Amino acid sequence: MKDLLKSFVYAFKGIFYCIGHERNMRIHLCFTAYMFGFLTVHDFFEVSRVQFAVLVALCALVMALEAVNTAVEKTVDLETKEKNELAKIAKDSAAGAVLIAAIGAVAAGIIILYQPDAFAAMVDYYKENIPVLIGFIISFVASLIFVFAGPQGIKEFFKKHVK
Repeated sequence: MKDLLKSFVYAFKGIFYCIGHERNMRIHLCFTAYMFGFLTVHDFFEVSRVQFAVLVALCALVMALEAVNTAVEKTVDLETKEKNELAKIAKDSAAGAVLIAAIGAVAAGIIILYQPDAFAAMVDYYKENIPVLIGFIISFVASLIFVFAGPQGIKEFFKKHVK
């Protein structure tokens, strides 16, 4: 049982490493959080349980492949620091796998979530609830900072500017 718990700890360390060091993982995480926020907190979209499950599975697949991509990149870097055609192929192929899954996930998301009435309802909701709109804008800006600066960049900023 102890070994099982250790394996979960190591798995979570890997996930947090990817979030902390891989911008694309943070992009996937933020898109996923917003999408499921809109699907679960608000009742704008009509999505069946099967469609919801498909969206969950595709988001999980994209993020899992991003973690595998990171593992491939780090393993290749461990093996060689010099320019190597095989190393490049391994890294590019792993990144390509993520891209294929991400394109498929976006396509499925568009097919499932393209509901013009839902988007119109969202616009009306935010027009009528300005404080909620402001909260959304603040969270979106915070997400952009999280994605592009990363946890380390945010930490450095506060160390430098907040005393």
